[in-house]
Amino acid sequence: MKKNIIAMNASIMIGLGSILAAPSVYAESISDLEKQKESIQEKRSGVESNISETEKKIDSLQDKQMTAEDQIAAIEAKIAESAQKIDAKNAEITQTKKEIEALKEEIKVLKERIAKRNEVLKERALSFQETGGDVNYLEVLFGSSSFGDLVDRVGAVATIAEADRDILKQHELDKKDLEEKQKAVETKLASLEVAKAELLEIQKQQKQQKQEKDALVKKLKQQTEKHEHEKMGLEEEKANLAAQEKAIKSAISLEHQRLAELEAARKKAAAEAKKRAEQEAAQAAAQAASQASESKKQSTSSGYSAKSNSAASSSPASSNVSQAPAVSSGTFTRPSAGYVSSTMGERWNKQHAGIDIAASGTVPIVAAADGVVSRSYFSSSYGNVIFVTHSIGGQQWTTVYAHLSSRQASEGAVVAKGQQIGIMGNTGHSYGQHLHFELHKGPWNYSKSNAVNPLNYIPN
Repeated sequence: MKKNIIAMNASIMIGLGSILAAPSVYAESISDLEKQKESIQEKRSGVESNISETEKKIDSLQDKQMTAEDQIAAIEAKIAESAQKIDAKNAEITQTKKEIEALKEEIKVLKERIAKRNEVLKERALSFQETGGDVNYLEVLFGSSSFGDLVDRVGAVATIAEADRDILKQHELDKKDLEEKQKAVETKLASLEVAKAELLEIQKQQKQQKQEKDALVKKLKQQTEKHEHEKMGLEEEKANLAAQEKAIKSAISLEHQRLAELEAARKKAAAEAKKRAEQEAAQAAAQAASQASESKKQSTSSGYSAKSNSAASSSPASSNVSQAPAVSSGTFTRPSAGYVSSTMGERWNKQHAGIDIAASGTVPIVAAADGVVSRSYFSSSYGNVIFVTHSIGGQQWTTVYAHLSSRQASEGAVVAKGQQIGIMGNTGHSYGQHLHFELHKGPWNYSKSNAVNPLNYIPN
């Protein structure tokens, strides 16, 4: 029983026929598997390098983002400072306007004083017009009744003349003071308005700078998220390559084990044949020539029958899965029953790297070809998903079975073509029950550059 299982596993891993093939053929298959393992190791190294480069890009973007955020903080501080200065200017402007209002009251008083002086001056001017502009001081003096009266009259004349000069002088001073106050306040208000306008312009520029920095930070965040998504995809690709390398190593180990079992069986068969030949030779010497000839024919027929029976017993038994499509004779068989609801190609502005097969009820999912399960896990996008690595004619293939409701094959398991590995479902990023099936000529990668159209390889 153990020999049959090992033989079936080896047949599954390398995709070859009978276990009784020549050892040189299997040695060549092991060489192919070793080459595939080396190719996967090289790709893993490349993916690790890409992950490292992506991490550097993410670090650089995060540094730029931090720098931009620091600059935004500095700009916001300047905007706040400008706002404080603008508030201060507004307060000064308000105070200056109050001063202007107070000055208006002073101006009103000054205007009233000036108006009164103007009335006095008008009366004097009228008096001058009536007297011809001269005062007869001699009449005033000689009209005095006494010396004391004369002194009083002379003082009065001097006082009137002095008063006229004071009125004119004060009138000029008040007018000048009024003009200077008006000019000073107007200049101060204009200066404050200019300063406020300059501060508003500075604040406007600062807000524009902040908008630009905000846009830069947003762009940097988007780029960072993009690279982080790429990194996640590359890490998933790395994990898949590691699983595929493990599967190839398992295939090589199984093949070496199969060859060892085959060599042991060959030596045992040779020893038994030699012993049987010696026994037949001894019997032939004792019997007649006709009996010896007849005995030799029977021995040859018996040996051929034994070999045929041995080959038949060692061939792997096919898995009969209910509700599953019949196993086809081609390289790949159909992975499930149902209809193709979506083909490979552009879909929703993205590349749909496989086909969707939809059906209702409990629908078994089967392996499309002999192989080893390289990954069996739950993915946020694929849901319950199984990756199977195949080696067919020296070419590595990878099949992907996604959105399963349940998985019935674990990592490292050897599966046969048509063997049930899960149940169709609606897990992960999925809309309605279906199987998302991908076929890759080579290992699976994040960009899915090795994906081929499954409809070109499986029965419709």
